[in-house]
Amino acid sequence: LDPVWSDSMRYVLPVVGALLALSGAVWMFQGIGLLLGSPMTSQPFWAVAGAVTLVVGIVVFVFGLRRARAR
Repeated sequence: LDPVWSDSMRYVLPVVGALLALSGAVWMFQGIGLLLGSPMTSQPFWAVAGAVTLVVGIVVFVFGLRRARAR
């Protein structure tokens, strides 16, 4: 692999993980009714989907950080 490509790609997983976690938190808070003004407000599906997305995002973020430090 091209070393420049590898160096720039090592930050992709943490960024993707952070965006997933942020999206999951918003969905979860809308689903439980803490963020108002959306059709997703107070919908249990979005609370569960948001919680799952939040956990996946945190896992991807931590994995990406550990991988970035290993290089």
